[in-house]
Amino acid sequence: MKPYLALIALLTFSASGAQVIETDICVFGGTSGGIAAAVQASRMGKSVVLIEPTKYLGGLTTGGLGATDIGNKAAVGGVSREFYHRLAQHYAKDSSWNLETAPDYFAKRRGGQAGASSLAGADATMWTFEPHVAEATFLEMLREAKIPVHTQQRLASVKKSGARISELATQSGNIYRAKMFIDATYEGDLLAKAGVSYHVGREANLVYGETLNGIRAQTPHHQFTVPVDPFKKPSDPASGLLPFIQSGDGGKPGDGDARVQTYNYRLCFTTNPTNRLSASKPATMSQPKFDALLKAANGRLPVSPPADYDSAKFELLGRYCVALVAANKQPRLAQFWNPIWMPNHKTDINNNGGFSTDFIGANWDFPEASYERREQICREHEDYIRGFITFMATDPRVPDDMRREMQSWGPAKDEFTDTAGWPRELYVREGRRLVGEIVMTERHCRAQEVVTDPVSLAAYNMDSHNCQRIVKNGRVENEGDVQVAPMKPYPVSYRAIVPKQAQCENLLVPVCLSSSHIAYGSIRMEPVFMILGQSAATAASLAIDGNVPVQKVNYEKLRARLLADKQVLEWKGAVTAGAGGGKLDVKLDGIILDDADAKQTGDWQHSASVAYRVGTGYLHDGNLNKGAMTLTFTPNIKEAGEYEIILLSTPNPNRASNVPVTILVSGGETKTVTVNERTQPLLVLGKFQLPVGKQTTVTVSNKGTDGHVVVDGAQFIRKR
Repeated sequence: MKPYLALIALLTFSASGAQVIETDICVFGGTSGGIAAAVQASRMGKSVVLIEPTKYLGGLTTGGLGATDIGNKAAVGGVSREFYHRLAQHYAKDSSWNLETAPDYFAKRRGGQAGASSLAGADATMWTFEPHVAEATFLEMLREAKIPVHTQQRLASVKKSGARISELATQSGNIYRAKMFIDATYEGDLLAKAGVSYHVGREANLVYGETLNGIRAQTPHHQFTVPVDPFKKPSDPASGLLPFIQSGDGGKPGDGDARVQTYNYRLCFTTNPTNRLSASKPATMSQPKFDALLKAANGRLPVSPPADYDSAKFELLGRYCVALVAANKQPRLAQFWNPIWMPNHKTDINNNGGFSTDFIGANWDFPEASYERREQICREHEDYIRGFITFMATDPRVPDDMRREMQSWGPAKDEFTDTAGWPRELYVREGRRLVGEIVMTERHCRAQEVVTDPVSLAAYNMDSHNCQRIVKNGRVENEGDVQVAPMKPYPVSYRAIVPKQAQCENLLVPVCLSSSHIAYGSIRMEPVFMILGQSAATAASLAIDGNVPVQKVNYEKLRARLLADKQVLEWKGAVTAGAGGGKLDVKLDGIILDDADAKQTGDWQHSASVAYRVGTGYLHDGNLNKGAMTLTFTPNIKEAGEYEIILLSTPNPNRASNVPVTILVSGGETKTVTVNERTQPLLVLGKFQLPVGKQTTVTVSNKGTDGHVVVDGAQFIRKR
């Protein structure tokens, strides 16, 4: 038996048989935030029960999202950071690396700038991990805290006495009575049953004085980069729309709507033949049809196709591939999905580009749907992604090199073993959102408003995936994607995780917190959910001790306990982050220009999700709009002489291997150098005789590139 499976037997699980359970704190939702809440409640000396509607614990953290999004790891403290420290302790052991070595992994991911030794320190953290390792870590934390865990407990009803929840009942017949309740689900099911105010979808910009909410006038990222005809019969609107396109004009920019940003599954796949599952024939698919697909894939289907696979459903994808080739856009598989490497040759694969793993428009009813309808939506998403992968591996309209590359992938054999390698958790990026006394908005993300009662920091981009795919000006367009970085980590209010007192006095909501759609896109990260879960449990315990509603908890006492438990509540400037992201503590000689110093053409995106050297992050092209984007550095040379010029980047396998960089020296030479950004962070462009003043330019282009173009800065070192 695997160690992490053995741990399950040491926990108290219940899946059937009607019971009445009485406890101090009831946590509904076994997400990462729910687990952190339960652990903290136990550490506060309170009795607690953790209830999960499914068979599985950990939410997305154990469900395939192994590439942690946070923005700045230094903003993470408390139980959340403890979790990532425990992961580091696991990966510091040589025995944890059975399919590759730690040095090889870090060299592949970070250009050799970190190794296994960096995982052995007292403060070491690991932010990329295999799903089963995350699960084992959570189970160990629950076992240590002696927390009863009740799985397969779907919520049926909630009883209230005045403004207090007295009990909740599950479909199994169990009754849970508690002094305090915590809703840690992604959907907000308990808060809805409790009758508190919430919102689904996008608010209009006017509601909270925002600029990035509501329907978007333009969506430049994760977009179709060439025109694609949307009609079943080309140029014939009367023939109807192709599959995966929604009808209507999309709505008025800036207005609110009930559309929800798209979901997908985060795929733990591998190209390692020894640990790669083979595709099997669905029971209801004919053998000749399966054999034909297998033949088209040169004998290597990356996944089992959906039972009703029909390439005609993916006509839009086929036309897009043909249009890219016709426009000489040199399409690459990396433009259609985004593999991020995890340990042992595994990945966390996310959506990328105009047509990818995001099933746009197929999830709008999910937040309010019944459990049965949600199961159906999950199956539809799985079939869609399996169909997408099958099409990319078999259809002749997909360029040969892309088909061959897709054929090399497959689910990892040793992950999600009871679901045949398929992730068991749909990525519910957004469900219901509480409407509390304070609503976190874009203004908080931009530090235009600052709360005075922080219980967490948030640091990621204001990030929304697309919400719909429509016809605009006769071509297919995605709508809704937003990616705008906050200036720095910012505080999240305690009042955002509690309802209005008149509605409920003993409920806390650390996951579906009170936030506008666009601010939620920044806050909705797994480390933040854990931080907020810990804060919610701390507040619940203090409310019990003081016999007060959660809205009346003494904030100074709450703050003191959170700080004592090593949470980070204020941002005090640049702090070196843990492994996997943040600013590296390295000294760079010579003249250093940040990416922010460069003149931009095109719509570059800011990020800080992997390690960088200069400024507050780096710029990347989103692997889009090839040939339309440049960055130009113009150094002010104080002393003429020979200089070595270096482009600073952030290596990753999804980067471009053929980035053209042109060095132009006034009155001197012009030279274009091609650099590979996949493995090295310091890319030497050569030595040049540079005159005094601003007479030299270094221009980075994304023309013809085969992956993400990423620029952290430029370095000019005088040699003589």
